[in-house]
Amino acid sequence: MSAHALDKDLDAVAVAARAELVREIELSGAWDTDPEWRAVFEAVPRHLFVPYYYVSVAGGHERLWRDSPDPGTRERWLRGAYTDMPLATRLRDGELVSSSSQPSLMARMLAELRVSDGDRVLEIGAGTGYNAALLAHRLGDDLVTTVDLEPEITESARAHLADAGYHPAVVTGDGTRGVPERAPYDRIMATCALPSIPRGWLAQCAPGALVLAPLATGLIRLTVRDAAHAEGAFLDTAAYFVPLRGTGPGPADEVPHRAGEPELLRFLLTLAQGTLDPRAAYELWEREGRPGRERYGVTVAGERTWAWLDDPEGPYTWPLR
Repeated sequence: MSAHALDKDLDAVAVAARAELVREIELSGAWDTDPEWRAVFEAVPRHLFVPYYYVSVAGGHERLWRDSPDPGTRERWLRGAYTDMPLATRLRDGELVSSSSQPSLMARMLAELRVSDGDRVLEIGAGTGYNAALLAHRLGDDLVTTVDLEPEITESARAHLADAGYHPAVVTGDGTRGVPERAPYDRIMATCALPSIPRGWLAQCAPGALVLAPLATGLIRLTVRDAAHAEGAFLDTAAYFVPLRGTGPGPADEVPHRAGEPELLRFLLTLAQGTLDPRAAYELWEREGRPGRERYGVTVAGERTWAWLDDPEGPYTWPLR
C-alpha cells in the first residue's frame, strides 16, 4: 500500500482517469509498434509521481497538490495528473526547469525504443521518476538506470519510485557523461533536449544499441556501431523538452522565432543553426518539397557529428556543435 494512499472516492477517480488516459494514448497510435506498453501504462499510477504541479493562470501559475486541505483542489490535482498533457513540476523565477512529459509522447518514445526482455536501459533526465517506473515495470528494476544532475530531483524521483514500488538505479550526476559504472547499455533514452549527441554515451553502448533523444524539436534515433560511430534518422513527430541541465538553453530557444514561420522550417533552422540563414533555409526547404523530420538524420563518426537531409554523404549536411 502506498504511503500516500487516496481516500476511496479519489481512488475510484484515479482508476477511471488512468483508464481514460490509456484509451487516449491508444487512439493516438503511440504504441502501435509495441502494444505491450499498454499494460504498463495501465499499471503504473502517474499521480504518485506528481504530488504537486503548476497550471497556468492569469498573472502566473497555480499550484495543485495532493495534500491540499480543499477536497475540490485534491480532485482537480488528481484528474489533472491523468490528462494527456505535460505537467510543470518545478519553476525557478517563473521559468519551467522540470516537467512530467506528455504521456502519449512518452508512450511513443518508449515504443520507438524497441526494447526486448533483458535490455539494459539508461535514461538521461530523471524528472519525476515516472518514465523510469514505466521502464522498470516492463524490464525490471535491475536493468534500468536513470540519472540527473540535481540531487533534489534524484531524491524526489527515488522517493516517488519507492512509493510506487519500483527501485531502479537513480544516480546523481552529469547526464552528458552517462553512467559508466552501470554500462554496457542496449538502449539510451534522453528525456531532455540536447544540442548534440554526447560521444561518451556511445562508449557505454553495446554494439547495435539504440539511442533516442530530443534534438532540434525532433526525436533522433541512432543505431550505435561502436564507441565512435552511430547513425540514424529523426522520427516524424515534434518534441519539445526542457534542455539538459548544464548545457544552457536548447538550440530551438536560440533560433529567433518569426511570426507565421512554418514549424518544419523552424526545425531545419534549428538543426542547421550557424550554417544556413533563414532565407537560404526557406529556399532549400521549398526546393526539396518541404521535407518532414523523417527525411533528416544525424551521423556521429569519430570527432565529427553532422546532420543531413536524405543522405549522410549528400549535398545537404550541417555540423552539429
